[in-house]
Amino acid sequence: LAFDDWVNEHFYNKVTVAAMLIVYGVAFIVIERLHRGKAYRIESADDLSYKDAFAVGCFQALAVIPGTSRSGSTIIGGMLAGVSRTAAAEFTFFMAIPVMAGASLIEVLGFIKDGIVPSSAEWGVLIIGIIVAFAVSLAVIRFLMDFVKKHSFESFGWYRIVLGIVVIIYFAINAA
Repeated sequence: LAFDDWVNEHFYNKVTVAAMLIVYGVAFIVIERLHRGKAYRIESADDLSYKDAFAVGCFQALAVIPGTSRSGSTIIGGMLAGVSRTAAAEFTFFMAIPVMAGASLIEVLGFIKDGIVPSSAEWGVLIIGIIVAFAVSLAVIRFLMDFVKKHSFESFGWYRIVLGIVVIIYFAINAA
């Protein structure tokens, strides 16, 4: 919160976004290749110590840089700390709950501060939207957890690299 405006002013631009897409893509590929065939120190999110959880949480802070992702940062941090990809992904989803709830609360408080108070019908629509989003999220998380158990993040790394290159090309063409 304290650095939100500063980060947006200095980092929210096409170069940073494209670069971070590529950097994180490379990181996923390198980490997956380094860990291929090796056992992880931690195989379950339940086995994370407070020290491990703190280390992974520190990587979450990198997500303030546009072009990174909160889940990507924490998964990479977890794997670097010796946490299996499945446990890192599972812990990442747990860590999302307070972050998303807090961000939503800040948005609602901002609206109220600006004098925008939703009507009862708008609150109803908001609540229905929250319930639907939660249900869809659970289904997607279940799918992703099954996917992560069977596949590496290497393809996701390549996707990020290609997307970063597409972003660069897009803005280069528009600048010409």
